[in-house]
Parts: sequence; C-alpha cells; structure tokens
Amino acid sequence: MLPRLTNARHHDAFRVWLRFSDGAEGIIDLTAELHGPMFDALQDPALFAQLRLDPALHTLVWPNGADLAPEFLRECLRAAA
Repeated sequence: MLPRLTNARHHDAFRVWLRFSDGAEGIIDLTAELHGPMFDALQDPALFAQLRLDPALHTLVWPNGADLAPEFLRECLRAAA
C-alpha cells in the first residue's frame, strides 16, 4: 500500500511542504507541473497558495478543481531527496 499524504502546506512561490503517513516529508517544487488546462491558472501565485489537502482523496487540491495524484507527489518528493 502506498503511503498517504497526511499534511501539506504552501511553502513559497510554487513549492509545497508535504508529509506522508510513513514519515517521509520535504519540500517539492511544482513549477514545471503548472501547464495544461487545469494547471495554467495555478501559475498565479495567489491561486497556487490556496492549495489544501483533501481529506478524502489524500492529495493536494485547488479551488479551480485542479489536483495532483498522491503517487505523483510521493515520486516528486523521492526525486527531490
């Protein structure tokens, strides 16, 4: 079973601090992921900063309906280490 995203908060610019259920935590930069119909709007730093952790989906979501798969976020954290 994959670890679940248990905590997240906006860090700065387009970076996010994440914590997973297995204790892994760190900061990832999502700048390169902000392209495409749902993500172009997130290039606005004020909208990006409105991210929240959806308790049912265990992933990041934004007010415009954008979200990122928790597996993708975990891989980003692994790659950033």
